[in-house]
Amino acid sequence: MKSIEDQLKIILKGTEDIIGMEGLKEKLAENRPLTIKLGLDPSAPDIHLGHTVVLRKVKALQDLGHNVVLIIGDFTGMIGDPTGKSKTRKSLTKADVITNANTYKEQIFKVLDKNKTQVRFNSQWLSKLTMENALNLAATTTVARMLERDDFKNRYESQTPISIHEFFYPLLQGYDSVAIKADIELGGTDQRFNVLMGRTLQKENGQNPQSTIFMPLLEGIDGVKKMSKSLGNYIGINEDPNTIYEKTMGIPDNMIIKYYELITDLHPDDINIIKELLSKSTTNPRDIKMNLSKEIVKMYYDQNASIKAEERFKSIFQKKQIPDDINILCVNKSNFDIADVLVKNKIVPSKSEFRRLASQGALRINGNKIFNILEIPASERMLIQIGKKIFVKINLV
Repeated sequence: MKSIEDQLKIILKGTEDIIGMEGLKEKLAENRPLTIKLGLDPSAPDIHLGHTVVLRKVKALQDLGHNVVLIIGDFTGMIGDPTGKSKTRKSLTKADVITNANTYKEQIFKVLDKNKTQVRFNSQWLSKLTMENALNLAATTTVARMLERDDFKNRYESQTPISIHEFFYPLLQGYDSVAIKADIELGGTDQRFNVLMGRTLQKENGQNPQSTIFMPLLEGIDGVKKMSKSLGNYIGINEDPNTIYEKTMGIPDNMIIKYYELITDLHPDDINIIKELLSKSTTNPRDIKMNLSKEIVKMYYDQNASIKAEERFKSIFQKKQIPDDINILCVNKSNFDIADVLVKNKIVPSKSEFRRLASQGALRINGNKIFNILEIPASERMLIQIGKKIFVKINLV
């Protein structure tokens, strides 16, 4: 294994906070593979780069020789994680949880080494707890402490119902740490309460409390709000190489280093070199961003895919060429409505947005700029360009 100093340098890269740092140093000094815990709530099976912030840190620990235990919350998933929720979540069925968990695993192993990852379902131990066990578990924490959580506190103060079973979610997630004797648990900053519960319950059960590593939330490609599929500012790990590359190129320059730190495997020393380059007035941030885009594509595909994505980007966006792999839509010319076609095929989000883009000069049809969608010339073959990135051909039949 690497020295404690080298391991800590890699562990600290991009972290928001570590609770139990001295304990972590002591465990690393034992020069043994530590048990790394990552719990997953299988309620949202589509993974984007924001989800991989914690996964990348787990992968870094895995590469350092430590043992990763991935806990699929099939039992706790039927309660539903109340974190950040303004009302009680609808419980998932067992079938829903298993389906989502399987989808989750397929994507997670694009980051983690499947052969070095132990996957456990927490129903293995939680379903065996007796009522006496559950009461003893509940006795470890007060209602006052539960109400320290902002989500519970806000719901209590606004007289929004809180079901008793929701209080059990952090308790049961914490008990997972007891069950596997975790040395380290990772989570996002929004999981702080749940993750720290593991330390509390390990102490109650006479175990050496786990150290906890908290990773920051990643802003999306807008550079402002947390990456989210619902906000549309996400980069999905299952998206095609060209889309991943182009979306990454769209992030603000001030997010370049954060993306390098949180969603790539580059060593901290290499990232420091990139920081120095960016600080020089002679460096064009676009060039650094192109390397970042290529790095991300390579992680989820391969070197060849990253090179092709970069070549395509250069040919389209730097040389302003028309791509040869654009969508071709064959549409019945009777009652043809271009806005309706583009919305139904998810080229644009809405007709009003299409009108807005046209009015701002972002729409070209067959090379001609169109400002009013009501003035689109009739043609059986239309090459539509919206902004710099969106191309589509429409053939009327």
